[in-house]
Amino acid sequence: MLNNGKGIPIEIHKEHGVYVPELIFGHMMTSSNYDESEKKTTGGRNGYGAKLCNIFSTEFTVETVNKKIGKRLTVTWTGNMKKKGNAVIKSYSKDDYTKISFTPDLKRFNMTHLSNDMVSLFRKRAYDIAGTTPGVSVFLDGQRIAFNKKDPFKDYCNMYTKGKILDTGKEVTLIYEKPENKEAKGRWDVGFAISDNGFQNISFVNSINTSKGGHHVNAISDQLVKRLEELVNKKNKGGLAVKAHQIKSHCWIFVNSQIENPAFDSQTKETLTLVKSKHGSKPILSDAFIKKVEKSGIVETITNFMKFKENQAKGKIGGKKQKKVVILKLDDAPEAGKTRSKDCTLILTEGDSAKTAALAGVSSMADLKRYYGVFPLRGKLLNAREAGHQQLTKNEEIKNIIQAMGFDFKRKYDNPEDLKSLRYGRLMIMTDQDVDGSHIKGLIINFLHHFWPNMIRGPTVQQFITPIVKIFLKKDENKQNCKKTNFYSLPEFNKWQREVPNLDAYRVEYYKGLGTSGPEEFKEYFQV
Repeated sequence: MLNNGKGIPIEIHKEHGVYVPELIFGHMMTSSNYDESEKKTTGGRNGYGAKLCNIFSTEFTVETVNKKIGKRLTVTWTGNMKKKGNAVIKSYSKDDYTKISFTPDLKRFNMTHLSNDMVSLFRKRAYDIAGTTPGVSVFLDGQRIAFNKKDPFKDYCNMYTKGKILDTGKEVTLIYEKPENKEAKGRWDVGFAISDNGFQNISFVNSINTSKGGHHVNAISDQLVKRLEELVNKKNKGGLAVKAHQIKSHCWIFVNSQIENPAFDSQTKETLTLVKSKHGSKPILSDAFIKKVEKSGIVETITNFMKFKENQAKGKIGGKKQKKVVILKLDDAPEAGKTRSKDCTLILTEGDSAKTAALAGVSSMADLKRYYGVFPLRGKLLNAREAGHQQLTKNEEIKNIIQAMGFDFKRKYDNPEDLKSLRYGRLMIMTDQDVDGSHIKGLIINFLHHFWPNMIRGPTVQQFITPIVKIFLKKDENKQNCKKTNFYSLPEFNKWQREVPNLDAYRVEYYKGLGTSGPEEFKEYFQV
């Protein structure tokens, strides 16, 4: 570990009679940060970190250069800092540096080698330093960490957000700025992203990773929460009022700060405890930054969350797995809600006539019919994404679908355990092959994606496609055992028409809706 900054003074300490590097690294309670009246933006105070590294090493060496006097000092401790070798001082004319080399005493930790996690932690620390110290080049394994020298923290933050996907399917994007108000004194870097995993923070004080945050993080989050609270409550007028902690739970805050004389909760420095009024600077987020946050999708995310909370609180929407449900016009699968419910399929049909045809197809499947349920829709489903919470809680059709499937708003349905909790393992959409049918299908998918977006990405949601055109050879007017071809889209059929040499030999029948197909045809579709 080498730092090419200013070297440590190579001189005998007047009071203790040893070289200053020996005092710093080999004597307890030695540091230069005890003057409370002096405003410093450094990290450590008592020098514990360096001494503890020495104590828990079988060998620990310090090498430092003072170009001003043309000297280089090297001193080594062994046996957990119990034995110190003689300081070796030689002439040296090149630039200053300080180099620390140590061999961890792995036996003290019942280890034979450094674990992958420990090595990863060392590597992370190198990236932490590179990301929080503008103008400093940090090398790891001989390669410079390629962050922008002027704004390295932005590149550092992007390492966390790059490739992350929200539950909505959108990529996580970072919004970044360096507050330029006079009171900030150029000591702050700030980033924001939407979080779907509760409140998160990546924060630093004087290049120290404060993994649990603290008052410096609050200095940023409080400004954002206040503005978002006003905006969300205005948009969700008439609904439940959003609270600060609910907004904060959707925020991912990034902070790199320089704090004067910081105070922490413990030696591990996980939380900054120094109150905001004593930070020595005050970051004020710009209107441009806050507007970018507002347009990031966070407002819609929080608004949808509040609607969900209202629905959940009123108990008017949301289901659970039940062996038996009573819903008008639902032909429930005998196995739905039981041990083999994951093998069951609920078919949503466009109207009662399609339900009758679907039941005919289901009845033709012998033992498999126990795993199919059919529920007819009365028309176009409510647009759940645009509906208010009162519309959702009062909409009988949506409530019936939720109850029949056993949907639970607390689940995401992105893992096998969640899917096992459903009354039906699959939801099949059966609508006409026309524009209205496509619209209904889209509204159903919209409803599912709005509340459970991860479900759409798996095999749970299916669609039953019936032919839109059938062609028969004119030889067999009874259509029994004759050669026929089904087309499921008009472009496909039109292409066939252009290419077939003897079009007059065929009879064409258009199947606009599900009702055009009879029970026998649905039996055929299901067998396929």
